[in-house]
Amino acid sequence: MRLIVNGEPWPHEAADVAALFAIEAEERELPSEGIAIALNGRVVRRKDWAETALSEGDRIEIVRAMQGG
Repeated sequence: MRLIVNGEPWPHEAADVAALFAIEAEERELPSEGIAIALNGRVVRRKDWAETALSEGDRIEIVRAMQGG
């Protein structure tokens, strides 16, 4: 299945948003808090990650909240 994550082709397989985030978090050393995920332009609530299936061609954006000015 082809997915686009943060504008780049994603080389892994994942059935849902939670699985995708688990792989990304490990590879990029992302924290478990302060993360938002959008699927095809719509934010997915964290409690819905495991129930939100991914499909061919989906575009996912993973955003990390950062402090600063």
